[in-house]
Amino acid sequence: MAKRIVITIARQYGSGGREIGQRLSELLGIPLYDKELITEAASRGKLDESVLTLTDETSANSLLYTLALGSNAVGAAMRFGYKMPLNDKLFILQSEVIKEYAKAGSCIIIGRCADYVLREDESLFRVFIYGDLPHRQARVAERHPEIKSSAIVDTINKTDKRRASYYNFYTGGKWGRYDNYDIALNSSTLGIEGTARLLFSAIKGITEDKDK
Repeated sequence: MAKRIVITIARQYGSGGREIGQRLSELLGIPLYDKELITEAASRGKLDESVLTLTDETSANSLLYTLALGSNAVGAAMRFGYKMPLNDKLFILQSEVIKEYAKAGSCIIIGRCADYVLREDESLFRVFIYGDLPHRQARVAERHPEIKSSAIVDTINKTDKRRASYYNFYTGGKWGRYDNYDIALNSSTLGIEGTARLLFSAIKGITEDKDK
């Protein structure tokens, strides 16, 4: 791709957002970042990755002003005597990683408030993937056979609530609200392949327009 484009994908649980991102990554020939963000954040913060995984996309009951301390927020907060919750450390470290990966070249980033973190990037394209509940139930049941069928809907609702709380807490916005995104697609209508190809066509159109 001649022009850099950074695609962020927010998704409802069970909508196939990550799989769509993976397929889009293949179609566009650009990298996708998801769990890699935790690994890199853990390395930079010298933190236990297994512990960070438990707090990933989870908000903390902390003071939002700590997020305004800048790129050295973690160290600065410690010097000022504020014991920053692990959730906040992860958010700040991941935000630094997201900005660096985006600056390095075209890529796709899954979740983690990336659309907000990169809000000033002119090459940003924000996507929200949602789906009908029956389709999402079927996908979760297939991918997580360890979850009892009677608990699947509850798991979906709790996961979406957690993602919404995380996004709303750290951005001050509203997760899933249409005007936070450039495009919102129902993956139940087109399926994983169809949704990825529709996004591919849209993004190719955008980059071609930029080239003219």
